[in-house]
Amino acid sequence: MPRIRLDKLLTHLNCGSRKEVQAMIRAGRIAVDGTAERDPAAKVDPDTASVSLDGQVQRYRAQRYYMLNKPAGVITASRDARHDTVLDLFPEAERRGLFAVGRLDKDTEGLLLVTDDGALSHALMSPNRHVSKVYEAAVEGELAADAAERFRQGLVLKDGTVCRPARLEVLSGLPDARVRITLREGKYHQVKRMVAAVGGVVVALKRVQLGGIPLDPALEPGAFRELTADELAVLQAGGAQEF
Repeated sequence: MPRIRLDKLLTHLNCGSRKEVQAMIRAGRIAVDGTAERDPAAKVDPDTASVSLDGQVQRYRAQRYYMLNKPAGVITASRDARHDTVLDLFPEAERRGLFAVGRLDKDTEGLLLVTDDGALSHALMSPNRHVSKVYEAAVEGELAADAAERFRQGLVLKDGTVCRPARLEVLSGLPDARVRITLREGKYHQVKRMVAAVGGVVVALKRVQLGGIPLDPALEPGAFRELTADELAVLQAGGAQEF
């Protein structure tokens, strides 16, 4: 990779604003390959240089990709004056430049991708990509006998909204009915509205897969981890799944 200014690299690594990292450098808090560097304009190769702040090595990543297990009660936004947001679940030093890919409703749990890669986010959310989204829901009420077939054909909701063909699988019946729903689009409250159209009421909803990437069962609600190289490759390859 081309050599870049040390202060620019540290800003990219979320060590602080450009002004803040320049002050750190001049104070001798930054070392390059074990030697203190006091010149903010010094050029370094991010791929080969070992850059540390107060003795802690700062790892360079061109882009960041995280899997978050979103808890209920948190909104999908970068900031909000009244509510906790998904970015509030990340350490403050990690938040700069991050945003959620798509959104989950406040009361919906589960898999949410968080990144600073706008191109990948746009590709995954594009309706032309048909990226699959899989949800599991607790449902009250009795679903119509032909509910699965109506999902397969594509529902038209009461307000005239046309939903693309989707998959409905019943995981358990009454009294504690649970269903799995696979969509290739993301309209407003779509899962809840589609279930309502076939006689049910969603009382709990969790996204368990996005674009072929399942939610890591080891992630507790509110926890996150970086995507693996294999997971990222699946998303970059398209993420569309056959029904």
